[in-house]
Amino acid sequence: MRRLALGLSVALLALACATPQRPVLYPNRQLERVGREHAQQDVDECLALAAQDVGAGDRNTGEGMAKRTAARTATGAATGAAVGAAVGRSAARGAAGGAAGAATHSVVGAILHPRRGRRGGPDPVFRRYVDRCLHERGYDVLGWRKP
Repeated sequence: MRRLALGLSVALLALACATPQRPVLYPNRQLERVGREHAQQDVDECLALAAQDVGAGDRNTGEGMAKRTAARTATGAATGAAVGAAVGRSAARGAAGGAAGAATHSVVGAILHPRRGRRGGPDPVFRRYVDRCLHERGYDVLGWRKP
């Protein structure tokens, strides 16, 4: 049970520190004309439109990490319960141990290997939507990174 509490505490800490990636704009005429503050408002609007039309899509956000951690924790709990019952131990203890191990593995893995399995950014459809939205507003997107 202590392992589960520790794993969940680490998960919550990592979620609080997670920040999504944002597009980086090339300093073209449009950016110079409207200024960085207005350009960031346009970025925010395009991000919101993409979230509304195609879903949030960012696998690096706290929400995405929470969903992955929850799924892995549930799988770990089920596996731990089955193993615990199979070897004659308590299924509840096995479930708690499996859940704690899976949650801890998920969070520590995300911290140590932030790009593994997530390709370092938003869902490709989400990203293309934002890129196109910004292009239609006159901006050139160089790439994506954390602010």
